[in-house]
Amino acid sequence: MKILLTGAGGQLGRDCIEVLGADNAVYAFGSRELDIADAEQVRQRLQAVKPDVVVNCAAYTAVDGCETERVNCWRVNAEGAGIMASACAENGARLIHISTDYVFDGRRDVPKPYSETDPVHPLSQYGASKLAGEEQIRDRLKDHLILRTSWLYGIGGRNFLTTMLRLALSDPRRMIRVVNDQYGSLTWTHRLALQIQTLLPTDVTGTFHATAEGHGTWYEGAKLFLEAMKVPYSLEPCATEDYPTPAKRPANSILINSRLNTFGLNRMAPWEEDVVTFANRFRAELLAKSSGEQGLKPA
Repeated sequence: MKILLTGAGGQLGRDCIEVLGADNAVYAFGSRELDIADAEQVRQRLQAVKPDVVVNCAAYTAVDGCETERVNCWRVNAEGAGIMASACAENGARLIHISTDYVFDGRRDVPKPYSETDPVHPLSQYGASKLAGEEQIRDRLKDHLILRTSWLYGIGGRNFLTTMLRLALSDPRRMIRVVNDQYGSLTWTHRLALQIQTLLPTDVTGTFHATAEGHGTWYEGAKLFLEAMKVPYSLEPCATEDYPTPAKRPANSILINSRLNTFGLNRMAPWEEDVVTFANRFRAELLAKSSGEQGLKPA
């Protein structure tokens, strides 16, 4: 299968190159090689590659930055998604598009999850722009898969877990305050790439949730990860109101993979298992990267 992959420089894009490239011809483009909001550039790339499938991992993901950089945020997340859908329709390509839990307002009582059919109501510019992108895809292309995921981490870039590690290594005695009243599912990008691999040969369409199984808080995720990394740390749980941010976050970001389960296609694993596996597999590399950023000698 011939795949055109956007967002190749991001952590999900990098894992998709590795996982999908094992059995497919992957033509991967970062934002410098392909601006998904440039209609002519997108059209030319698709005509040149003639892909069977486009996997769109490109997005403006700086959630707080979206509040002030609204033009760029909407240009990529909304307009870019629509442009890619139109180009896929013109070229007979299928589109697999990555969306987010932030399309929901998170006001549902924990631990009740959100399914694919629940009403959406984003709280932030990021969530609103991603929802607009979903809507444009639905309007322009029948053969699409929208995968809503959450709380991504991977070896290919900075994320919540690597930030926690960097802070812990900088001073193990420093108390790190972590939000403990927002609930969701830390999702490993490698696992999501495996899920995309499973969906590639199918003909299912529409919107699917694809997050790690189970749920926890940011504090619980940080604690489990640092313990798995076997580094000294000092963590303290705090409330969202104690850690104000420009963008409002959903208090409940728990998604249930209802449609994946219905079709027997769910490859997602419990979030705790994947966090520990991630730490064990990449411990040396993670320590070296974080220590290097701090000017420290790796343990």
